[in-house]
Amino acid sequence: MRVIVIGGHGNVARLLTPLLVAGSHEVTGVIRDPAHVEDLRADGATPVVADVESMDVEALARLVHGHDAVVWSAGAGGGDPERTYAVDRDAAIRSMEAAGRSWVKRYVMVSYFGAGPDHAVPEDNAFFAYADAKSAADAHLEGSGLDWTILRPSRLTHDAPTGRIETSRTGAEPGSVSRADVALVIAQALERPDLAGTVVEFNNGTVPVAEELDASAA
Repeated sequence: MRVIVIGGHGNVARLLTPLLVAGSHEVTGVIRDPAHVEDLRADGATPVVADVESMDVEALARLVHGHDAVVWSAGAGGGDPERTYAVDRDAAIRSMEAAGRSWVKRYVMVSYFGAGPDHAVPEDNAFFAYADAKSAADAHLEGSGLDWTILRPSRLTHDAPTGRIETSRTGAEPGSVSRADVALVIAQALERPDLAGTVVEFNNGTVPVAEELDASAA
């Protein structure tokens, strides 16, 4: 596949790109900072410098055109609620509309464990803007008509990869998961078209990623 990763210099994305390249996929990494171009080339991606926060649907459609799948791994990084909504909700939603306009049906969203209309984060909590923005983006994706998969990892760690997860399918509650294992889940989700229309909430666990994703698709 030709995969475009939006947020290509993020910690998860930089672990994802080599996995995709090793699987013979072509990767376009979208970054805002030109200083990151050589990092992406070293990872095996074709870097594209673009500010998705300021791009309209037409510009984003040109960006994703010709790819087989979109991975949204971008984020405002928290702190500023206004920018959080601008990136994690509004830009993400425009990218979905752009994907539909460019006939890029496969779309994988990296969200967080617990997102959704019942996220229960109070408005006076510093995390509220992120929870609200991600939940709105997820909801829009579910109604987009794209072949979507929403991945909701728990708290991210820098631990070594284990290749094993647990999901809410088997009763898992929010915990933690290594960024390397999140990258593995994204890579394997992209290769499973039968995961379209599926939300996968996960932590590190005891079940091999491939086995758990197959069960989630079923």
